Amino acid sequence: MSKKILRKKFLAFRKNNYKIVNLKYSLLKNILKKYNLSNDKKIGAYFPINYEIDCLDILKQLENFGHKISLPITRQENKMDFFEWSFKDPLIIGKIGIPEPFSKKKVYPDILIVPLVAFNKQKYRLGYGGGYYDRYIQKIKRIKKILTIGMAFSFQKVKTLPINEYDKKLDFIFTENYIK
Repeated sequence: MSKKILRKKFLAFRKNNYKIVNLKYSLLKNILKKYNLSNDKKIGAYFPINYEIDCLDILKQLENFGHKISLPITRQENKMDFFEWSFKDPLIIGKIGIPEPFSKKKVYPDILIVPLVAFNKQKYRLGYGGGYYDRYIQKIKRIKKILTIGMAFSFQKVKTLPINEYDKKLDFIFTENYIK
């Protein structure tokens, strides 16, 4: 099945099966401890839209434990960078309709929390098709070591996923049931 067809199918499935879930912060905390990612690390994340799993409670807990949160601002040519943001700060609606930080303080995250449409057992993700996150992961890995964590509902897992040379494997997938 092509990425385009799979994407359309899973976006509709996610919309029809969306539910509010509580992600277990303790699972994420164990991963951060294992990798010696102390409380002062920079977290790049996303603001959930389009029935994505809601990561805001996790981000709030991370911020409360001293992590610095950042969100992406998209640019031309399907590129993005991350900018400092706190729950105390306002957001503005960006060019492609996604809430973005008002701050212009660029951040290079230590941990990147990534949205996805579908994922496989090997921790590859299917995104929306713009390549924003794959490009960003490739760019930042040239600058520094980073831990990448995809967030999804467990029902977004697929057996097979078309992969190409531009697709970046994630370090972990975090769902309402597990982190692997």
